[in-house]
Amino acid sequence: GEGIKERGHYLGSNTLRLSKHFGSTLREPPAGAEAVSHQLLLRAGFIRQLGAGLFSYLPLAKRSIVKIEDIMREEMNAINGQEITMPVVHPAELWQETGRWYRIGSEMGRFKDKNERDMVLAMTHEEVVADLARKEIHSYKQLPVLIYHIQTKWRDDPRPRAGLIRVREFTMKDSYSLDATWEGLDQQYRNHYQAYFNIFHRCGISALAVKSDTGMMGGKVAHEYMYITPYGEDSLLICDNCQYSANRQIAKHAKIAFPKENFLEIRKIATPDIKTISDLSNFLGIPESRTAKAVFMIANISDENHTIEKFIFAITRGDMVLNETKLLNAINATDLRAATEDEIVAIGAVPGYASPVGILSNNSYLPVITVVDDLIPDSTNLVAGANETGYHLLNTNFGRDYKADIIADIT
Repeated sequence: GEGIKERGHYLGSNTLRLSKHFGSTLREPPAGAEAVSHQLLLRAGFIRQLGAGLFSYLPLAKRSIVKIEDIMREEMNAINGQEITMPVVHPAELWQETGRWYRIGSEMGRFKDKNERDMVLAMTHEEVVADLARKEIHSYKQLPVLIYHIQTKWRDDPRPRAGLIRVREFTMKDSYSLDATWEGLDQQYRNHYQAYFNIFHRCGISALAVKSDTGMMGGKVAHEYMYITPYGEDSLLICDNCQYSANRQIAKHAKIAFPKENFLEIRKIATPDIKTISDLSNFLGIPESRTAKAVFMIANISDENHTIEKFIFAITRGDMVLNETKLLNAINATDLRAATEDEIVAIGAVPGYASPVGILSNNSYLPVITVVDDLIPDSTNLVAGANETGYHLLNTNFGRDYKADIIADIT
């Protein structure tokens, strides 16, 4: 390499002695660096932390990043990409025009300039590309076009962690295809799909692509590239037989419904000090699949002009786990949080003994959206809470005893 002895000769002007190197190695990683990758980058003198999710890249890191960016440029240029640079600060009007100013929550960096105009710190560039396209593209004959850039982004993640894995300020290579037809878009997607594999291969990373949530970008199809590691945060579901692969956030699974049964008479029974599905199953001697589980969330839901909070009453079968990403998409919300006990009580429900039966007749301080998993209508005579401390209801049935605003796959 440069600065190292090559074929018996020293590359004089490019030589950098370690004694002059900016940055130092560390014997031990600083406290709070839990991820192995974070520890190694700190100890080797690649990065230094400035604040939560904010890092300085020292010379060794910068050299590595430039090499990675050059690989990206070569692969993007090979599929006819044209590199541009777009601003990191955007007028809010662009984001208001598309509605994402209202739909995206606190993750978006908003501020006012000295003239009191609303501005946005770039978290992605669809709005800017759309504005460029309507000014530069005057005929379908100019299409297709593929533009990309490598630039700083800002997303105010509430939980930045694991070193560079999850940060608030980062560099993104994002590309935007402008196509006249769906077939053209499909081709561009396939081109990118392969180009990204090429990039990872050239970087020595054995990545695999899995289906993923489209997130705030929207759209019909998305894949994300994953590196399998015991230190990862995501769970993947992969089938060795049919090659199905997806992030757990959006993976579909086989749901086994009950054999058809007649609706039995609803009946209230005493269940003292029973607040969990597991305890209820043991107390009654029934499988968890014979119970209905209530989960309470507060969602921010936006239209084109404003964002309002709504109370989400989600019902799943007791043996299922609520998938918050699927729920978020089902109600078209920007974000979710768990409801507090006071908020649960305010809609007329009882924490630990909540039930969808009769809940909609209660007045509440927030609009209530009832969402049931698509397995619930096919699961008869379930045990649910009675909205009364120490009591549950036997033989509750969707359709007869309660209804829903939305039926969707949310587990």
